[in-house]
Amino acid sequence: MLAERPRIALLDEDHVALKAACAEGVGLCTIVGIDGSFSRRLGAQLAVLPDGSCIGSMSDGCLEAQLASDIARCDGPTVVRYGRGSCKIDFRLPCGGGLDILLDPVPDRALLTQAIQELYNRRSAQVLFACGKFRLNREYVPALRIISLGEDPELSAFAELCAAMRIDVKCVDKDGLVLGRAQGNAEYDAWTACLLLFHDHQWELPLVEEALAGGAFFVGAQGGEKARIERSFALAARDIPEEAVARITSPVGLIPACKSPRTLALSALSEIVAEYERKRASF
Repeated sequence: MLAERPRIALLDEDHVALKAACAEGVGLCTIVGIDGSFSRRLGAQLAVLPDGSCIGSMSDGCLEAQLASDIARCDGPTVVRYGRGSCKIDFRLPCGGGLDILLDPVPDRALLTQAIQELYNRRSAQVLFACGKFRLNREYVPALRIISLGEDPELSAFAELCAAMRIDVKCVDKDGLVLGRAQGNAEYDAWTACLLLFHDHQWELPLVEEALAGGAFFVGAQGGEKARIERSFALAARDIPEEAVARITSPVGLIPACKSPRTLALSALSEIVAEYERKRASF
């Protein structure tokens, strides 16, 4: 039996450099231009600590040491071209592209701290990074959060996988619920997913209603086609609009007809992460 587990209070990996740069003495590198293909998105960031070590993800290891060396020589914000078209003839990117990177040894720490606080409060945040002709209005969105309700063994398998991936998850066993009632203290928002892992689907209806009403960006439920049809009719009988019922993903997961709890957990989490990344890409 799985009791409600404490959640992992984390920022997304997309936020770690921003948070690190809130501290004195830490510089911040931001991709403000991409020429050709590159493995990171526009706005990817790397924080450089006073000892030259780095926090964040700017590349696959080929660029970090160069940035740490260059930002240590900067007196103020400057944009440097790396790779194709760069004057740094002794440094090339393996992908053959070019990057314009804003190196800021003393970023506006009050502004960065404010953005981090917004993210902790589950709200999106914007920070303008500008230098010369380069202007990037960087949008940050809250980290993925999942509320999963159900029973073992699927619920435990899902909790363990999320813990391994350091994903913020709240798992509630049905013994912590009351049949026929919603949670009442659920914390759904536009960046939170709901996953129902019940064998007995009569537990689901008020919980589904709560997730839909709370604005969860993804609502998924375990079960086959028969369970999906019965759930849809039951929700319609409770006057849940057809368009709301259509938002429920069931069967859930990218792998059809999973035959083990661990496979189902991986399948469901993959689908949730894929939906989260699609939503984040639209910002």
